[in-house]
Amino acid sequence: MDGFIKRILVYIDGSEQSFSASQYGVYMARALGAELYGIYVVNTRALNDLVKSHIFIQEEEAEYHRDLESDADRYLKLFQEMAEAKGLTPVCMKKSGAVHQLVKELIDEKGIDMLIMGELSRIRSRRDETYNEAERTMRYVACPVLIAKDEDRVQDLYDRL
Repeated sequence: MDGFIKRILVYIDGSEQSFSASQYGVYMARALGAELYGIYVVNTRALNDLVKSHIFIQEEEAEYHRDLESDADRYLKLFQEMAEAKGLTPVCMKKSGAVHQLVKELIDEKGIDMLIMGELSRIRSRRDETYNEAERTMRYVACPVLIAKDEDRVQDLYDRL
């Protein structure tokens, strides 16, 4: 069974849950000797919806997009530092577009064997369910998906590496 998982992708969105997923991804990659990838997708679909519904005007959308790009850089840098601190060299990617489509494309392109995501947020409304990109991504991809739960346990595993 050695080497059955060769490439692990961590979905990073800046949430506490994705921080935990990042730690677990580092732990799993190190334990399995797998390549580690991280992706942050700037959700332009959601930005376009905000403009169409007149919540943002075009100028606000551009400013918010720049803020999201900056967030993506910061969170990917943190992921990289976490992995490097444990002796790994991750491949970090920032993309813009529809989250579920870009994650699926990357999984297919790189031959990813496992996607690691943070715990899904509680759905509070039908609208939340429609726009929950993490859940849509989990359902859309063809590889196994591991949901990192129990932040304290994950932290402990990461720290013991």
